[in-house]
Amino acid sequence: MAEYTSSSIRIEADPADVMAVIADFARYPDWTGEVKEAEILATDAAGRAEQVRLVMDAGAIKDDQTLAYTWGGGHEVSWTLVKSQMLRSLDGSYVLKSVGDAATEVTYQLTVDVKIPMLGMIKRKAEKVIIDRALAGLKKRVESP
Repeated sequence: MAEYTSSSIRIEADPADVMAVIADFARYPDWTGEVKEAEILATDAAGRAEQVRLVMDAGAIKDDQTLAYTWGGGHEVSWTLVKSQMLRSLDGSYVLKSVGDAATEVTYQLTVDVKIPMLGMIKRKAEKVIIDRALAGLKKRVESP
């Protein structure tokens, strides 16, 4: 089983509001630092994205990737890599859990395998940075008026 990195954050909003931001791929360039362009390539019967092309710029790593999304009701979404220039694999998920009065605990899990050789410790540190930035950006986006 592949090793993964995981982190959680509390967001002061209900899960539906948090998931609405996660599912709004067209707005990712507005609140994520790394996503410069997002294009929905396919949707499911409910109108949710099934395949999304993302143009990424994370400093030293620039990539054009396509991800396949699977939606688990209104509280979970996971993705896996379809194609990429820089990555061999990428699997991730957001799991939302209602906590308290109109608050959500969001857990982001990620595992990445790059095509260039990288020590496991460095790879996990990079995953942690990606997760922490994404969760902070999501929290700011959801909680901002």
